[in-house]
Amino acid sequence: MFVGHYAAALAARAVEPRTPLWAAVGAAQLVDIGWSVLIMTGVEKVRFDPSLPGTPLDLYHMPWTHSLPAAVVWSVGGALLARGLLKTPWRVAAILGLTVFSHWLLDFLVHRPDLALWPGGIKVGLGWWNWPVPEKMLEITLIAVAGGAWLWRRGTEGRGWAWGCAFLALLGGLGIYAELPGPPPTSPAAFGTMALVAYLSLAAVAWLAERPRRA
Repeated sequence: MFVGHYAAALAARAVEPRTPLWAAVGAAQLVDIGWSVLIMTGVEKVRFDPSLPGTPLDLYHMPWTHSLPAAVVWSVGGALLARGLLKTPWRVAAILGLTVFSHWLLDFLVHRPDLALWPGGIKVGLGWWNWPVPEKMLEITLIAVAGGAWLWRRGTEGRGWAWGCAFLALLGGLGIYAELPGPPPTSPAAFGTMALVAYLSLAAVAWLAERPRRA
């Protein structure tokens, strides 16, 4: 799952209007932002196996980002960071923390069993990646429902439709691009770098989508 994670960010912004969209977008992928850095530095490991259905990623070692205890720590850390650095209200900080944790829950649906219940422990995952069509339908449905709620919230705030629709179109385009065949990454570090740039760029685009416009 890639763009489906951003459904949690859109839902967070729809539920609590004080939630900065860029922060919610970053929170939805905070676990993978950390994963990208650890992949680049070799602390966590990934292999590429083109014979695997759905995605060639073999995520065989990622205890510090995708184990269940790690996800809880990242979530609490995200909430405290929002409260301390962004000075958000506690309700907003809690919603951002839950948005961080949503990453693990959505990964549980689609990952093959590579999510450790504790570092070095039993690994779980329902494996929807093995059925690419239902998995992609799940992502589309999540984005459509959460995106509709977000657009409705924007309407109640008197914001225009253009930037909101453009952001959703960007997510849809990235979802399609991720499914296109292409050469495998040259190395885990190169893949981690590419992923990190994508995550940070989407947070920047989310900031642009909701920054105040001049009349």
